[in-house]
Parts: sequence; structure tokens; C-alpha cells
Amino acid sequence: MTILTIRTDKPQAEIGLFQSHNQLAYQKWQAHRELATTIHKELDKLLNKSSKSLKDIEGIVCFKGPGSFTGLRIGLSAGNALAYGLNIPIAASSGEDWIKTGIKDLLGGKTDNVAMPDYGAPAKTTTPK
Repeated sequence: MTILTIRTDKPQAEIGLFQSHNQLAYQKWQAHRELATTIHKELDKLLNKSSKSLKDIEGIVCFKGPGSFTGLRIGLSAGNALAYGLNIPIAASSGEDWIKTGIKDLLGGKTDNVAMPDYGAPAKTTTPK
């Protein structure tokens, strides 16, 4: 199973491509405030470097947090949109071994309908006027 991993909770974002538990490619980049415009470009680079296409992805694992509200929102939105569009399973996990845990869940059929973030605290949003 070819699996895409996405972590966007910090200014340095990470994406990876795995064949089951074996890492095929992994890259990090300083996304900071440009994550929404760079995540798909970086995904395209990763797939090209691995001679893969979106159609080759069979599952997605996302880091769900805790972490940056905007970073998690963008990364999980991208992961959920890809999973929905490609009709493939998605799993969200956290902790030091998030990739290992997420891949184990994905391969074991323990997936999410929608990967939801865990911000670690209530989101701080402004009150509408």
C-alpha cells in the first residue's frame, strides 16, 4: 500500500511517501505562513521524485496535533480533500511515533471518515461583531 504522510503543525512542514512501513521519500520545508500555497507544490515534487502520481496513493496518514491551529487546519484539509477525491482511507494520529501508529491503523482498517485536528486546547477565535 502506497501511503502519503502529512505533518503541518509547525513552521517546518513534512510530507512522506511510504510503501507500507518502508519509506520511499520524505521531505521537509519551511512553510510557515505559506503552507497553503506550498503544500501541493511540495507534494508534486515528492511524487515526481518517486516516479509516482496521485493515482498511486492508496492511503493517507496525517499528524492531528496538538499544534498550530492554522497549520493543522491546512494540512488536515489537504489530506481530507485528497482522501475524498481519490476515494482512499485516511487516518489521523499523534505522538512521537505518529507515522508508525498511523500506518498501523491504516493497514489494520482503523481509519477516520474525516481526519479531525487535536489543537491541545480550545481554538482561540475572535467573537463575531
